[in-house]
Amino acid sequence: MEMEWIDRLNQAISYMEEHLTEEISYEELGHIAHCSSYHFQRMFGYIAGVSLSEYIRRRKMSLAAVDLRNGEKVIDVALKYGYSSPTAFHRAFQSVHGHNPSQLKGSGAYTKSYPPLTFKLTIKGAEEMNYRIEKKDAFRIVGVSCPMFKDLEQNFRNIPQTWDKAADSGLLAKLPQMMDTEMDGVLGVCACEGDESQWKYYISVATTQSADGLEEYVIPAATWAIFPGNTGNGPRAKAIQELEQRIVTEWLPTSGYSYANGPDIEVYLDANESNMNFEIWIPVNKK
Repeated sequence: MEMEWIDRLNQAISYMEEHLTEEISYEELGHIAHCSSYHFQRMFGYIAGVSLSEYIRRRKMSLAAVDLRNGEKVIDVALKYGYSSPTAFHRAFQSVHGHNPSQLKGSGAYTKSYPPLTFKLTIKGAEEMNYRIEKKDAFRIVGVSCPMFKDLEQNFRNIPQTWDKAADSGLLAKLPQMMDTEMDGVLGVCACEGDESQWKYYISVATTQSADGLEEYVIPAATWAIFPGNTGNGPRAKAIQELEQRIVTEWLPTSGYSYANGPDIEVYLDANESNMNFEIWIPVNKK
């Protein structure tokens, strides 16, 4: 099963290499990897150690540098790799190589080369991971949301700001009072299915009560892989990301499960700012 998973990731890399002079479809990458485009980005970032968008930019700028050294014009190379604006191309080139593309001509300027990634089988998982599998009917959540984007770094900035606003407005104190179902905890829900324009992150609770001016969303019936965690004395976001990375790199490849279409859920089981207990819920299908 792990080799099949590795093969899918390498097929996705091959797709990217074949389309570096075109707009790369994140949806097609998800299709190749048998998951949503959002889940593919999450997996890729955790496994590769670099975001998908940054990896694609590095590959394009590596090839662009070769083309420029071969005498091609800057404007032609910019268009070749999908930059209609010379300014945007210069900015991307400088972010990768540290200088403007025009500085390559007639100078000894260095450029960086980022070869294509290749994923290989590695042995991990010396430390145990606790989890449970649970089937759950659809349930309704109520809360507030912020938009989600393909740029995961932007999400890492926006989501904490949304939590801060919810705390400052008193909403985080109000939401637990609305809980009246078997689903306990304040929920952070990444609802990123379909078109990116519909992607949202909800701070919410499961409830049957009136929304009272808040947003509503129905989490579909699914089978969930559920992982407990604790923040210790560190930041909540860091603890969440570390557990998600272990799920993707250690548990998922050999679990007999694959990502299913559906949201990811963070379940915060108490209000402690330190030593907070939480759970990560990911939707899964049995292979």
